[in-house]
Amino acid sequence: MKGKRAALLSIAGVIVIGGAGFATAGLGGDGGKAPVAHSSLPPATATIQRTDLVETQAVGGTLSYGATSNASTAGGGTLTWLPSPGTVLTRGRSAFKIDNRPVPLLYGRLPIYRTLATGIEGPDVKQLERNLRALGYTGFTVDETFSSSTATAVKEWQEDLGVRETGKVEPGSVLVVPRAIRVAERKAAVGDKAGGPAFTYTGTTRVVTVDLDVKYQKLVKKGAQVTIELTEDETTKGVVTKVGKVAKEGSGENPASIEVTIAVSRPGALASYDKAPVDVGFTANKHSGVLVVPVGALVAQPGGGYGVQVVQGSAVRTVKVETGLFSEGQVEISGAGLAEGMKVGIPK
Repeated sequence: MKGKRAALLSIAGVIVIGGAGFATAGLGGDGGKAPVAHSSLPPATATIQRTDLVETQAVGGTLSYGATSNASTAGGGTLTWLPSPGTVLTRGRSAFKIDNRPVPLLYGRLPIYRTLATGIEGPDVKQLERNLRALGYTGFTVDETFSSSTATAVKEWQEDLGVRETGKVEPGSVLVVPRAIRVAERKAAVGDKAGGPAFTYTGTTRVVTVDLDVKYQKLVKKGAQVTIELTEDETTKGVVTKVGKVAKEGSGENPASIEVTIAVSRPGALASYDKAPVDVGFTANKHSGVLVVPVGALVAQPGGGYGVQVVQGSAVRTVKVETGLFSEGQVEISGAGLAEGMKVGIPK
C-alpha cells in the first residue's frame, strides 16, 4: 500500500533528456521548425498510439462496511441473546431476545411507534403488511388498513416465532431497519437489562468512504467512475454513489472536507479486506483520442522545448512536439507529420 494519503497527481515524473540524465517537467515545445534528419538509430523504439489519456487525483480513503447505526431495545425485561459481530441479519431473523422472546427484524423506514391492531390505519400498517407478505403470510390486502385478516396473519407469524399470539404488534416487539444489516459491535451483554443500544450495525456491502478536501469537490459527482488501489499491485474500479452536501469543518492542518461514498464495482476483488486504508483516483482531466508516446521518448531541443525521434527504416528525423497531459508514464504529443503507428526512438 502506498504510504501517501495526501492528494497527489499521477503525472509522470522524471524525463531523461537526450541521454544527459536531465530531469524536467512537461512543458510544451515551441514548434514550427523543420525536422532535423540524421542516421544514428536509437537503442529502442516505441509506437505512437492514439488513445484517451486521463490525469487523476489520488486521495486517501477507507474501505469498510459504511456508517454505523444503533440497534436499541425497549425498556423492560432482560437481554437473553445477542448476535455476534459480523453476523448478517435479514428480514424475519431475530435481532436479539428479551426474556427469551425473539425480537425479529423487519424492513422499512418507520419504527413501530404505536400499537398496530385491528382498525389502525397509516403507512406503518402498510409497511408491516409488506413485511408479512415478504415472509410468506397471505390472506390480507397490502394497504394502509389493519384488518381482521391482517390480525390473523400476525397471529400466524407470532405462533411461528414462539411468542404470545395477540394479533397485535407492540412498540419494541420488532426492530425496523432499511435493509439487511451486519452486526458491527455489541453495546450490551447477555444478562443486561433491556433499554438502550444492544449493538451497532452497518450495511452488508463494503464501500469506500473519502473525506475529500473541498478544493477537489469539482472532480467528483454521483455516478463518476474511480480507481481504487488496495495495495501497490491490486486495483479495482468503483462508482461514486453519494456526495455529501455539507462540508465538515476543518481544524489545524486538516482542511474542510465533504464525505464521498463509493461502491466497489467488483466486490469479489476485495477478498477478505474489511476496514483498511486505500487510495482512490478521481479523474482530474481527460483528453480523448490523442497521440501518446512513452515519456522516455521525449528529447530536449536546442533553444527549449521537446521533440521525438521518428524512425523510418534506417533513417531518423527529429520532430518538434507540443506536450499535453502526462499520465502513467505516457505523454500527449502533437507535431507536424506525426501519426498513429509511427515508430519513435527511446534514447538512453
